[in-house]
Amino acid sequence: MNLTPIIGLEIHVQLKTKSKMFCGCDNSGENQPPNITVCPVCMGHPGVLPVANREAIKWTVMAGLALKCQIPDSFQFERKNYFYPDLPKGYQITSSTKPPCIGGYLEIDTPEGKRKLRLHHIHLEEDAAKNFHSTDGKDTLVDYNRSSTPLMEIVTEPDMRNPQEAKTFLQELRLIMRHLGISSADMEKGHLRCDANISLTDQINETNGEIKFYPKTEIKNLNSFKAVEKALEYEIKRQTKMWQDGKTPHQATRGWDENKGVTEEQRTKEEAHDYRYFPEPDIPPINLNKDKSGIDVEAIKQTMIELPQAKRQRFVTEYDLPLANAKILTDDKGLAVFFEQALSELRAWLIALDDVEGTQEEIWQKNKGTLAKLTSNWLINKLMAIAIKENKEVYSGENITPEDFAEFITLVHTRKVNSTIAQQILEKMFLTGKDPHEILEQDLGGNQQSNDNLTEIIQQVISQNQDQVNQYKAGKETVIQFLIGQVMKLTKGQADPQEAKDLLINELKK
Repeated sequence: MNLTPIIGLEIHVQLKTKSKMFCGCDNSGENQPPNITVCPVCMGHPGVLPVANREAIKWTVMAGLALKCQIPDSFQFERKNYFYPDLPKGYQITSSTKPPCIGGYLEIDTPEGKRKLRLHHIHLEEDAAKNFHSTDGKDTLVDYNRSSTPLMEIVTEPDMRNPQEAKTFLQELRLIMRHLGISSADMEKGHLRCDANISLTDQINETNGEIKFYPKTEIKNLNSFKAVEKALEYEIKRQTKMWQDGKTPHQATRGWDENKGVTEEQRTKEEAHDYRYFPEPDIPPINLNKDKSGIDVEAIKQTMIELPQAKRQRFVTEYDLPLANAKILTDDKGLAVFFEQALSELRAWLIALDDVEGTQEEIWQKNKGTLAKLTSNWLINKLMAIAIKENKEVYSGENITPEDFAEFITLVHTRKVNSTIAQQILEKMFLTGKDPHEILEQDLGGNQQSNDNLTEIIQQVISQNQDQVNQYKAGKETVIQFLIGQVMKLTKGQADPQEAKDLLINELKK
């Protein structure tokens, strides 16, 4: 039997507004003692009236625009009724049947190429409280600080065909949320949570979209990318065995046990009709049309920034960066900004040189690829390593500025320092805040070996290593690396390896 996984995700994203969704309570309750950031409104006391958080609505529209959703003229909050200890009102205010964002998609890179994964909708609601279960399972404590935190739910179509696609989708989605600045999207802190729906089918036509759906399993509250991937892998194996044994999987809600590496059946999930949805009587429909004194969607469009996926592709095409470098840089908004600010300084330096011919644009186009690769390599492989070691951010501006980093790159690019000296300079720059020329002159005693001194040292190396010299002249060219090593040893690492190699070869030809 040829079975294909059918996977869809329901992703909850906590919005980091200052106040909660329907009241003025502080929205930083996770950092406060239990049950402190609560009030009669978010606790659902009789007679209170909720007021929708305008910022949360704007941010939801912003997320919808980033994910190519259609934004209707209005949407409706409603009550979703169910009784559970983490829901103080006995109902949740949500907008899932008439949502603010409809459709949409997110493109991801897969080994087979780009895949466009569709969304069904995005709706806005309030979060529930947080349950804490005792280790013996006898007691449950409830912290209501999280109750009524603005929560955006992103519901995908069942377009994913393997666990890796689901994991990649979540990683790309987290990037967008962080770049927009609307959520920290930390899965380990519950800011981004995922329920995964999966079934297997033996009848699918990807060309026309025809799929025969069988009962699905919903895996609840996955809180890491690894958990999403591993839980889906397990479910594929479990359901495949059921099919092979002649059993049809039944619809179920299951949880992921990280320690056991298995999913386990949980309580039966309610059907939509069990929730008895009806319009929230205390909140009128929300206009998303400025002509009706609502949220100005067009104004939000004007504030949209370049998203990480587009920036990644631009870094590859505009700067000729390897995709791996572009991805690392654009995975962190601050790092991408730092990189481009440094390049801007390098462009100004390059154009200001007296011995370079051509228009400003011609000069830049000719050299930007080399400078961009050099900058990204030193930033990713060296400066980030120093920052991680010191437990600090590269781009905070407290340790090293883009201007100083660009100045450092000019030293490397013009070969005024070799890689050994350059690493020493970079570390001192980060630790002291000094500019690279100051460190080179005052702390490291100036530039590298002069050509005259280097030639004398090379002649000394040749005279002291005649066996290796003879091997090189006999055709064993790899011996040149040994001779370069001897030069570097005598110069205490201050020679430029490439310059040493060129001079060595010239001397050996005589």
